[in-house]
Amino acid sequence: MKASGNMHGQLRVVQRWPFYLLPLIAALVVVEFFSGRSAGMAALIFLLLYLIFSLVWLFYWNNRITREIVEFASNFDRTQKAQMEELALPYALMSITGEFVWMNKAFRAITEDKHYQKHICSIFPEVAECLPGPGESRSETLSFQDVAYQVDMKYLEAERPFISICMYDVTEHLEALTEIEDRKIVLGLIYVDNYEEVMKSTESVRQSLLAALIERKLNKYFSAYGGIVRKLDKDKFFFILTKKDLIRIQEDRFSLLEDVKTLNIGNETAVTLSIGTGVDGDTIAANSEYARMAIDLCLGRGGDQAIVRTPEGSKFYGGKTQQQENNTRVKARIKAQALRELLVTKDQILVMGHKLSDIDSVGAAIGIYRAAKSLDKKTHIVLQDVTSSVRPLLQRFNGNPDYPEDLIVNRERALELLDDNTTVIMVDVNRPSYTECPELLNRAKSIVVLDHHRQCNEMVKNPTLSYIEPYASSACEMVAEILQYFADNLKLRPIEAEAIYAGIVIDTNNFMNKTGVRTFEAAAYLRRCGADMTRVRKMFRERMEDYRAKAETVSSVELFEGCFAFGVCPSKGIESPMIIGAQAANDLLDVIGVKASIIFTEYQDQIYISARSIDEVNVQLIMERLGGGGHLSTAGAQLRGCSVEDAKSLVKETIHQMMEEGAI
Repeated sequence: MKASGNMHGQLRVVQRWPFYLLPLIAALVVVEFFSGRSAGMAALIFLLLYLIFSLVWLFYWNNRITREIVEFASNFDRTQKAQMEELALPYALMSITGEFVWMNKAFRAITEDKHYQKHICSIFPEVAECLPGPGESRSETLSFQDVAYQVDMKYLEAERPFISICMYDVTEHLEALTEIEDRKIVLGLIYVDNYEEVMKSTESVRQSLLAALIERKLNKYFSAYGGIVRKLDKDKFFFILTKKDLIRIQEDRFSLLEDVKTLNIGNETAVTLSIGTGVDGDTIAANSEYARMAIDLCLGRGGDQAIVRTPEGSKFYGGKTQQQENNTRVKARIKAQALRELLVTKDQILVMGHKLSDIDSVGAAIGIYRAAKSLDKKTHIVLQDVTSSVRPLLQRFNGNPDYPEDLIVNRERALELLDDNTTVIMVDVNRPSYTECPELLNRAKSIVVLDHHRQCNEMVKNPTLSYIEPYASSACEMVAEILQYFADNLKLRPIEAEAIYAGIVIDTNNFMNKTGVRTFEAAAYLRRCGADMTRVRKMFRERMEDYRAKAETVSSVELFEGCFAFGVCPSKGIESPMIIGAQAANDLLDVIGVKASIIFTEYQDQIYISARSIDEVNVQLIMERLGGGGHLSTAGAQLRGCSVEDAKSLVKETIHQMMEEGAI
């Protein structure tokens, strides 16, 4: 409607409707004249009266109706504008570039600007990159002057387009959601890792007192955070608290783990705990399942740590100390019998280790091969790329008439051999993505895991049999124990015993790292089977190029924070530079003042990181932050899409952050 009062559109039709009938009435008058003069005159008089009525309608009544419509529209516009002005919700119009052109009282009260001189970015800098375009609407939750607002913006199409903005105070709503979130129930399990060992190292008259002190320590710690603890068994406890309290415990980094080690009433062994916590599940039952999964993961990683499990994954705390070796081999005997019972029911066995297999991985696979052959089962070892470190070992099997030509198969052949009656056995690895052929695990119906590395978030789903012992020095040590209980008629050949022995020697760095009583017992068993130390030593001899590369790696070392040795291993002209890097990392631990060594190797568009320590730094925790893993003293990670310098900076930043958190 224009200011002149002229109507347009449908209102114009209504305004002039009498004139649209004039042609019809005129036609009727003509028809009436043909039928008779008197009838025609009457029709003509009616036409004149109708014309007068139409003119009166157009110039008098229609103008009054128009004025009333205009007055109504004007009153409606003023009312609408007044309502928008007094609207409790802050509302404004902006240009498409973000300058305000109009705002109501509520919006002016927020901006403290009566002249619309501010730009939207002066209030909410965050929206600079998210102003809506034609046909778009945007919604953001932002904070301004300690008040949380939901900001809704919409692009308004017109001759001169605008952006409308409406703000809703959602502070109380968000506070209510936070309160609900804080009050979520958290369930947890606590296991005393070494209960039997601690009690054996304590006088019998003090054992009950020590048990009571452990329980008191747990109750005191969790009651300080508003939680409750209940005893399930002599070495198992159950606790409940809220998510808000769990966050406080996480900020405290589960200091209970270190606090409980101070309990000493004559016990020679310190008490260590495993704590598994479940939170953010849809139901209490889901949280209970998360807690169970977390405690299993704790035990699989060696204990002395806490894990908080959520639907998104797990967070790890503690785990700074090496787990005490369990001298009893009951578990090894049970696992050996279970493995035998499983393999008896299968027709074929596929054994595989991790990518770029080392001697420990191949040696363990050869041990499993001998166990399966004692049951007359068809067995193959899956190996894609033969590295320089394992080539001398495999050369003794290639062409040997005592072994089939297809003892070693590649990934493609392994997938062809796989059927419903095949068991896939993983050795020296428990992460599916790190295996030689992850697709093999996706298709296999029966999977066995034998490994000595600590578990992480990624694990095999529903394995038929899992035997993971982080305290073991190597996968070869575990396999040597299994072989002793697998079958009475099983006898290792000297070449096989030497392969397994070589794996132990490599992973223990000549029996200097992670070596326990059971390690030497396994070595003694292999010696009795005919392992020759001289032949094993010859397998470890290096090429001159590799020896020079190791020396160059050591010469490139820089000290970070005075105790972390960072070095770069050259890869040009070196067949297996990752092996050289790992060896250099081991050698650097002999330098006074070096608590941990970290070597970077660029190979096949990836950065391989080898981390080693003796006992003061848990390098596994550092590597886990980078997506890797391993052991307390031996760990590694792989990075893609970055340079060696970028990888160095990332590791340094990670160490800084962990030192500030007290995680290392």
